[in-house]
Amino acid sequence: MADDEHDYKVGPGSPPLNTLFKKGQSGNPGGRRKKPLPALLADALNETVYVTIDGERRQITKREAIVHQLVNKSTTADLRATKMLFDMMKDAEQKAGVAATPPEPRQLDEADKEVLQNFIERIREQVLAEVAEKRREAAGSTGDGPDDE
Repeated sequence: MADDEHDYKVGPGSPPLNTLFKKGQSGNPGGRRKKPLPALLADALNETVYVTIDGERRQITKREAIVHQLVNKSTTADLRATKMLFDMMKDAEQKAGVAATPPEPRQLDEADKEVLQNFIERIREQVLAEVAEKRREAAGSTGDGPDDE
């Protein structure tokens, strides 16, 4: 084999003998680099699918399809889907920086206070009239009246 090594010419298409793979050895024993799980998940969720929504064929991502299905399930009183949807909404709001507490209501000006006061008075009069009418009906049906003898 020593004679073969001396007769071997290194050049284009003929790499040096010491850099060639040994017999039975793979070119990449470690194998291909694996993608991390979050990258695999993101790639899978960003693939597009065709769906029919309201009789119209659309192309959306799998991520959007999952959200559509979850919302549709929760509207049919599926409690597990509803809980998952609420949890997802809370997480999204927290990540977006939306406060969990509702904003403070604005202060009422004089015109608003007057409208509210008038509304309260009208409701109060209506309730009192209904109570008085029920009392009259109750008094009339007990047999205590002069016409019942």
